[in-house]
Amino acid sequence: MRRADRLFRIVQMLRSGRLKTARALAERLQVSERTVYRDIRDLQLAGQPIQGEAGVGYTLRRDFDLPPLLFTGQELTALVLGARLVQCWGGLESAQGASSALARIEAVLPAELAEELDRIALFAPSFQMPRAHRVLLDQLHMACLDHAIVRFRYTRLGDAPDRATQRQVRPLALAFWSGVWTLAAWCETRGDFRTFRLDRIDALERTAEIFTPRRGQTLKDYLKHARASATTFTPSPPASASG
Repeated sequence: MRRADRLFRIVQMLRSGRLKTARALAERLQVSERTVYRDIRDLQLAGQPIQGEAGVGYTLRRDFDLPPLLFTGQELTALVLGARLVQCWGGLESAQGASSALARIEAVLPAELAEELDRIALFAPSFQMPRAHRVLLDQLHMACLDHAIVRFRYTRLGDAPDRATQRQVRPLALAFWSGVWTLAAWCETRGDFRTFRLDRIDALERTAEIFTPRRGQTLKDYLKHARASATTFTPSPPASASG
């Protein structure tokens, strides 16, 4: 963590009004107590109204607050549109996070900018993303982050349900294509990179097996493969996304 980010987080943690000991701050920031004492001293010298002392705890004077968020009209429009798109097309956790972020932004905006927010006429219909797909998106995202191998039944676009195949894959990343989410993965069943449409995935099972990214099978390798083949990351998802 950069020192500037750490100083900002200290101020944020002290805004609650409750005493925070150097030990508690150090544990949250994953630094030594000595580093916290030094940071507190530097913040006080810079004019931050931090009260307290070593061995007792620290807090921020209650009459102090950070300046309100200031955005240009274009910046505010981009933030709101992005949050609304996530609310519509994201997983359950991402959608909840977007709603919370919008509420936080609105709560600290100056009155004139709050009025601008109400006038933004860019929306995304929330009924387009079935709940089951939102749950699946969250599950696959966590599998990507955790490097967890998953299994599922997959039906290629245009194939009958009885032609579904069982796949075991190493999930790498998720991409959104104008209403369609796809999973980029190393398919252990096929021994090659594959792209899977989430709306064609069924019976997902997360295994207990954790994979270590191997040379030639990483997301970076996948992107190189996609650029070379020009069949994966195109303006729309391929009709037959997986072989």
